[in-house]
Amino acid sequence: MAAVTVIGGHGKIALRLAQQLSDARHEVTSWIRNADQSADIEEVGATPAVLDVESLSVEQMTEAFAGADVVVWSAGAGGGNPERTIAVDRDAAIRSMEAAVAAGVPRYVMVSYIGSGPDHGVPQDNPFFTYAQAKTDADAHLRETSLDWTILGPSTLTDDSGTGRIEVGDDLEPGHVTRDDVATVAAYVVKHDVFARTTVLFNNGETPIKLALDAIV
Repeated sequence: MAAVTVIGGHGKIALRLAQQLSDARHEVTSWIRNADQSADIEEVGATPAVLDVESLSVEQMTEAFAGADVVVWSAGAGGGNPERTIAVDRDAAIRSMEAAVAAGVPRYVMVSYIGSGPDHGVPQDNPFFTYAQAKTDADAHLRETSLDWTILGPSTLTDDSGTGRIEVGDDLEPGHVTRDDVATVAAYVVKHDVFARTTVLFNNGETPIKLALDAIV
């Protein structure tokens, strides 16, 4: 079983992911900023670690990653503040990648979004631009590391019940996907080490998640 560190552990996807991984007997450590969230982390079978990625140095992250087999980035500034978006979604994410390399963590899973990339097309006067560019920069940095990375690019997220079915492809038109299903995709990628250096863009669709993911590797 793997030792998995989930950054942004109190997020809706991260909590679902920790539950699935814990149920599969993986050892999950979830980073949270607020100690008051510890009980929620423990409820899903993970171990809380009160660590603020926005202020942690590479060296501090490296120490915190000791013993991890996989790092999952599921953190985000939540929008609304461009400076903090850059600080968390780009800068802290990049520091975590450098720390994972320094700590000898072999695998890194990034929860990104379907539009991330140099052609994201968001105009600079759009409030979403800062987030789109921050994720683009972070994803680009990850692809240049020595890590066995996987980048997940889900479409617009919903809180509907999971369907267990997705569609994948490099040329997908953006649609919708439930957070339940994103967590299931992330859990499957964590559990199987064949998705190294793979980007997975996906919506809800008609194909069972296992079959859809197995078809791309």
